[in-house]
Amino acid sequence: MTHILPAGPGTLLPADAEGPALMLVVRALAFATLRHTDQRRKGKRAQPYVNHLVEVALLVSEATQGRDAPLVAAALLHDVVEDQSVTAAEIEATFGADIAALVMEVTDDKALDKAERKRVQVAHAPHLTPRAKVLKLADKTANLRSLAEDPPEDWPLARARAYVEWSRAVVAGLKGACPALEAAFAAAAEEAVAAIEARAAQAAAG
Repeated sequence: MTHILPAGPGTLLPADAEGPALMLVVRALAFATLRHTDQRRKGKRAQPYVNHLVEVALLVSEATQGRDAPLVAAALLHDVVEDQSVTAAEIEATFGADIAALVMEVTDDKALDKAERKRVQVAHAPHLTPRAKVLKLADKTANLRSLAEDPPEDWPLARARAYVEWSRAVVAGLKGACPALEAAFAAAAEEAVAAIEARAAQAAAG
């Protein structure tokens, strides 16, 4: 059970109010850490899942030059609905409607099968709001960095290659949202491809 105070009068102040903005981000980090406590990344190192959330939040904070604390909070919370069965109503009650809406924009519908969820992500990417596009870009960038550095142990090379191409298809729909993040994603994609091909060469060499 989390012990995060619900949003109340004065809780969500403009991001340029340094104290309240910091409080908001730390509260989101605490909430995400508690909810994802037992979740691990799929790589060999089995890193705590919260490492991914912090990386996405850092990318968002850098992309927005620290001027959008609610978006950074949403980055920390972006997987709580999809992976931890938190409801949109709970996020709204705890963090407000803006953050809840951002999280839901980047949340897959788990009622759909995996192939359809992937198709929908590609189709919906151009129609996300500008801030949700920044969050999606940061998430895809972090995921490809992980694929390069610590890939899921049970993924064959073909699946890894397909993941990179699918990620590129999603990000193609986010063009113009944040040039700096788009460049970071492109670099991450190249690094992932290079790492995949290095693993392929190693496997071929025996």
